[in-house]
Amino acid sequence: MGASDNRIMVQHILLNAMAPIIVQATLTAGAAIIEAAGLGFLGLGAQPPTPEWGAMLSGGRDFMLSAPWIATFPGIAIAITVLGFNLLGDAMRDALDPTLHRH
Repeated sequence: MGASDNRIMVQHILLNAMAPIIVQATLTAGAAIIEAAGLGFLGLGAQPPTPEWGAMLSGGRDFMLSAPWIATFPGIAIAITVLGFNLLGDAMRDALDPTLHRH
């Protein structure tokens, strides 16, 4: 219809591709947190004295009967952070999905 290649790429392809890319980035951030915590739990993450949730979980494992909060709070922090990223990704998917905005 006379539109330039740049206009077609920006208006149609790039704008429709940005929503899935942003959503995938937020969901991948949650997965990266879980993976980093898992490696830290196994002792393969950042080395001490760097604080890390997985290492805190691993260190608190020995005190579960006498002081369960040592492992509970890092676990809750991991769960809340990952849940927050997943909810953010879901909300962004709903907000940026062009098929949901039909009138």
